[in-house]
Amino acid sequence: MKKLTLSGLNDISEILIDEKIIDNVAGLCLDVFSPSKVHIVTDTNVAPLYLENIEKQFSIPVTHSILPAGEEYKRLETINTIYTDLINADITRKDLIIALGGGVIGDMTGFAAATFLRGVSLCQIPTTLLAQVDSSVGGKTAVDMPQGKNLVGAFYQPRLVLIDPYVLKSLPEHIFIDGMAEVVKYGCIQNADILDMVSKPDYKDNISNIIYECVKIKRDVVEVDEHDTGLRMILNFGHTIGHAIEKLGDYTKFSHGNAVSMGMIAAMKLSDAIGNDNSLTAYLSGILNSIGLPTSLPYEKEDIFNALLSDKKKMGDTMNFILVRTMGKAEIEKIEIDRLHKLIKAI
Repeated sequence: MKKLTLSGLNDISEILIDEKIIDNVAGLCLDVFSPSKVHIVTDTNVAPLYLENIEKQFSIPVTHSILPAGEEYKRLETINTIYTDLINADITRKDLIIALGGGVIGDMTGFAAATFLRGVSLCQIPTTLLAQVDSSVGGKTAVDMPQGKNLVGAFYQPRLVLIDPYVLKSLPEHIFIDGMAEVVKYGCIQNADILDMVSKPDYKDNISNIIYECVKIKRDVVEVDEHDTGLRMILNFGHTIGHAIEKLGDYTKFSHGNAVSMGMIAAMKLSDAIGNDNSLTAYLSGILNSIGLPTSLPYEKEDIFNALLSDKKKMGDTMNFILVRTMGKAEIEKIEIDRLHKLIKAI
């Protein structure tokens, strides 16, 4: 079993990575928490696979919420459903909420745990690659609004994250590939060795080590900047334009990983337009395409620019953009909105 510890400002998160760890959820949770009741939040895709197994492991009462699967349900209305189920289950602040699912479930459950009774203990059990390497770690929780992605949320650290690479075998291939966009992101911004790992034809055989390396980067960055005011911004590489693509597709046409993949190439081209003598666009495109991820923008550039104006990274008349001019090293560049408009039109 691999173990990482994330020391936040107010909490310490234990992150455990091991195959078949999902068969020991109750024991590991009760080593950390002392609840009298447990409430599991999952979705219609994941519940048939793992919910009964986990519920049977506990000797204390366990209730659950089964939500419809999909980014389009990542809304405040869905959070109200979770609140109602928590009230009906008589969950108190000393009890435990478990997020069992991908990034959408993790984000919504985290937000519900952060706000219900002003905070209930949280365990994340991510079941997709994207959630395992990224969204389950670091305490960002949020829901989408019609105006943009993740506009309402809170920073709330899970005290325990249980990552089971074995469950990835149950994923449809396109969902697994979607998560690889975040893996590639980590290689671009911090550890270029990850790009070498995923470039090998048999990279899936090394997925446990790949997950560990990605989570380690996320842990290290979050410990320096828990609330996303400095270094943590580098984790947004590919996400600014990626979020705009998701928004234009009403959060249903393009998955998060596909959008981030396109956003990373757009960010590379943006760097070239600014004046990068060492273009890495073709190299990154080759890696993404070999994995099965898209690299071409699906919308008019003017529409993308207008969509990204509601992004959280916009600060007055400027926007923080993450650029990569050397693989394994990210740069935070503050770009004036008018200049950004011209650059996006030029890529």
